[in-house]
Amino acid sequence: MSKRTVAFFSAGGTTKRVAATVAKAAGAELFEIVPDKRYSQADLNWSNDRSRSSVEMKNKSIRPAIAENCRLENMAEVEVLFVGFPIWWYVAPTIINSFLEQYNLHGKKIVLFATSGGSGMGNAMQELKLSAPGAEFVGEKRLPANVSEADVRSWLDTLDI
Repeated sequence: MSKRTVAFFSAGGTTKRVAATVAKAAGAELFEIVPDKRYSQADLNWSNDRSRSSVEMKNKSIRPAIAENCRLENMAEVEVLFVGFPIWWYVAPTIINSFLEQYNLHGKKIVLFATSGGSGMGNAMQELKLSAPGAEFVGEKRLPANVSEADVRSWLDTLDI
């Protein structure tokens, strides 16, 4: 089996739980993308135009810093990279771009998954492809907070990984 890693960003814990399920179903290691400055509840207030998340999502060039010691050291060995995140404004939070842009992902297969209270994946894949030139994006799916390992396996069986 190919070397697989599930990298995820979770602001409130839901994506972290789903990422653990994906990692178990995929036989992958788990890696948390940790921001240099954690997001507070006020930072996540999407109804406040001045909240940190609102400012970041309005300006797609912003790249939130990742914690200094948060680096996937064995990325060269990874063949399939699962990337999980909560949906923010119908796309991935820009910290996902920060994560992808710090590696050479050429030739790697990338599978996206997201959690959301109701929003779909929107343009997440299109926007993230710009941050991972040469990578092959092979799938994306919004997963419910209570997704089962069996349901994840069924989805993974439909992918070319």
